[in-house]
Amino acid sequence: MKQIIAITGIISLSLSSLAWSYDADMAKGYAKLFAPVVEADAGKALHFVKPDAFAKDIREGKEVIALDVRTPAETGVFTVSMPNSLIIPVHELFSQNNLDRIPTDKPVVILCKSGARATAVGTALRHIGFDNVYILKGGFQALSSYYGTKQAYQKPEKG
Repeated sequence: MKQIIAITGIISLSLSSLAWSYDADMAKGYAKLFAPVVEADAGKALHFVKPDAFAKDIREGKEVIALDVRTPAETGVFTVSMPNSLIIPVHELFSQNNLDRIPTDKPVVILCKSGARATAVGTALRHIGFDNVYILKGGFQALSSYYGTKQAYQKPEKG
């Protein structure tokens, strides 16, 4: 019986190491993705968008798709109400059906509570070819800290 348990343990360790083994091609892909992330341009290269720039784009009527990746419990309390916004939790996002819902011809701004999940999702989406995705820096927390009645009623700048 002890031998069966030992063999089962060895097989389990072998299988788990295969599932999470180093992938040289994936590493090369990430090296390419992160090559421009240096010095002062790091935030721009990572596709971070500050809350004021996000709000300005909305006020100016730019077509921006918001993608909320929080859990159903979180989005049950509040979420984005912009036209064409998407609510797809992280754990469901990478199914083919949900990836097909993400437009590739418009900017997509990914939101979560603090920006951590959005950063992971945005990085992964860019790694698989979505060059049009951006991350709301600081998430809903930063947006709610920035956005009040003063910002909501600002008139768009004429350009």
